[in-house]
Amino acid sequence: MPLELHHSHPWDLPPVEACLLQDWLRDKVILQPLELGEIKTIAGVDAAYRGGQVRAAVAVLSFKTQELREQAAVQMPVSYPYVPGLLSFREAPAILEALARLNTLPDVLIVDGHGRAHPRRFGLACHLGVLLELPTIGCAKAVFVGQAAPVGEEPGSTSELCLNGELLGLALRTRRHAKPVYISVGHRVDLPSAIQLVLARGRGYRLPEPLRLAHRLASENWE
Repeated sequence: MPLELHHSHPWDLPPVEACLLQDWLRDKVILQPLELGEIKTIAGVDAAYRGGQVRAAVAVLSFKTQELREQAAVQMPVSYPYVPGLLSFREAPAILEALARLNTLPDVLIVDGHGRAHPRRFGLACHLGVLLELPTIGCAKAVFVGQAAPVGEEPGSTSELCLNGELLGLALRTRRHAKPVYISVGHRVDLPSAIQLVLARGRGYRLPEPLRLAHRLASENWE
């Protein structure tokens, strides 16, 4: 399925220009409540690395039943160096190619990475959301910027992830005795909607089900 990108740009920009692009695209991010009752499909996207290759995967589930509807994976050479804060330039081309192999784009994306919880408030989840004009949520396994107080052990417990008094996201306990995940807004959602959606799509694992399946697909069947 050809992808319609609402903003097009090169992916091989020097780091200084890539940071300036993030600053410009950041103003395109929209924060708004997400109506869960209108969601039909939800997808997780993840990427893994091995031997100079990146493998990006997307798993699309029915939002109501959590049945796997469709999945796709793409493996290609890594074409951008590792630069903190510029993960989207390293992973997004492969993720977009994986999304292009779907028959239909999902209604919402959960991204293995940060959204607004980013030095320039424009992480991978924001970048994908703005390019695709899709609601996106960042669901990361570790803090990139900011600090969060300890989270209660009960699933659903949260603590604010803040930097210099600015709320960037929330640390969320999804499973008792598991480390929290860090939720931040990507695009066309707000933080309460993001937390509600992630909790609604859990199956007793640390990661929400769409992201767990995408992670597994990204890690398997390397060529």
